[in-house]
Amino acid sequence: MTTPVTIIGAGLGGLVLSRVLHTFGIPSEVYEAESSPSARTQGGLLDIRDYNGQPALETAGLTAQFRDLILEGRQAMRLLDRDGNVLFEAPDDGTGGNPEVQRGELRQMLLDSLPAGTVHWGHKVSGVRALGDGRHEVTFADGATATTSLLVGADGAWSRVRPLLSAATPEYTGIGFVETHLFDGDHRHPTSAKLVGGGAMMVLEPGKGILAHRERDGNLHTWVMLARSPEWFAGIDFADPHAATTRIVREFDGWAPELTTLVTAGETAPVLRTIHTLPAGHRWDRTPGVTLLGDAAHLTVPNGEGANLAMYDGAELGQAIAAHPGDVETALAEYEQAMFTRSAAAAAEAPDLYVMLGEGTPHTLITAVTGG
Repeated sequence: MTTPVTIIGAGLGGLVLSRVLHTFGIPSEVYEAESSPSARTQGGLLDIRDYNGQPALETAGLTAQFRDLILEGRQAMRLLDRDGNVLFEAPDDGTGGNPEVQRGELRQMLLDSLPAGTVHWGHKVSGVRALGDGRHEVTFADGATATTSLLVGADGAWSRVRPLLSAATPEYTGIGFVETHLFDGDHRHPTSAKLVGGGAMMVLEPGKGILAHRERDGNLHTWVMLARSPEWFAGIDFADPHAATTRIVREFDGWAPELTTLVTAGETAPVLRTIHTLPAGHRWDRTPGVTLLGDAAHLTVPNGEGANLAMYDGAELGQAIAAHPGDVETALAEYEQAMFTRSAAAAAEAPDLYVMLGEGTPHTLITAVTGG
C-alpha cells in the first residue's frame, strides 16, 4: 500500500497497528485528540500477558525495549480485610507470565518507534462520513478534514468511528472508580506503603473496595471501587477535591486509617471513572474501508485484558493488511472474524468486577484466585 492507513486514536492499540504497518513499509497517519504525549497521565500499571500483549509487541519488533520497562516484583498480590489483616498473599517469585509496566512508559516506547510526524496531536474528531467506494472523510474540531480509503477506529469507548459500523453504545455497569495517587510512598506514607506491599493490594466488601498498586519510585496508585448509581456519583462535586474526597471516604467509615489514608492523603484530585461496556459479542457487518480495534470494538469491564487485546488487535490487523496487498477488504474481513471470536471469548471470561464486589466477597475472590 502507498496510501496511508488512517488511524483515529494514539492509544496502545492504534500505535501498535501503526508500528506493525511501519515494519512492513506501509505508511499510516494517526490522529489524536490530546494536544501532546504528556497532556495527561496515562493510567497505571499494566500486566502484559504472554498470550496476547507480549506476542503483539514481538510482532511489532519491540520485545527488547518492552523488557527494559518491566518493574520487577509487581506481580505480587495481597487481599486484606477492612482492619488491614492479610487474608491472602501471593508473592512475585519471578515465574509469573504477566510482567507489569507503566502504561505511560509503554505508550512512549511505541511513539518512539514511529517515524517523526506519524502522530498528529490536537486532532479531535467531530464527525466521520462515508463518501462511497470504501472512502471516508474525517472532520476535526478545528474544521480540518482528512480523506482516506482505509479508516481504523482505535478511539476507545466513545469512538466517533463506531457509528459507521454499529448502533451499539456503551452502557453503565453500575460500578464507578475514583482514582488518586500518593507519591514516594515509602518515605512520605510508609504505613500505607507497607500495607500495599510490593505489588497490588485489594480490600473488598460487597459493593465497595479499595485497590492500590505500587508503581515506579514507590508511588502508590489508588482506586476506590463503588457500586453506585449515576445519580449518586452526580451528587458529588468533583470540582471541589476536598469535598469529593470527604464524601467518598465516608463510605469506608470503620476501616483502618492506614487504608483510608490512601484516599484522604491523595496528592492528585480525585478523578471519577464510571465503568461502561459494549454488549458481549459485539460485532457488525463488513463495511468497506473501515474497521475498529480495542475498546472501540469490544469494550468490557477492567480485568487486565483491555490493553492487551487492543495491542493484539493492532498487531493482527497490521499483519492482515500486509498479507493482502491491494485487497483491503479481504484483510479486514479476515481480521474482523478472528477479532470477533477472541473478544467474545475474553468478555465471557471477564466477570472480575462482579465477583470482586458481589455477595460473599472477598472470600469468593480468594476462591476464584486460588481455585480452591
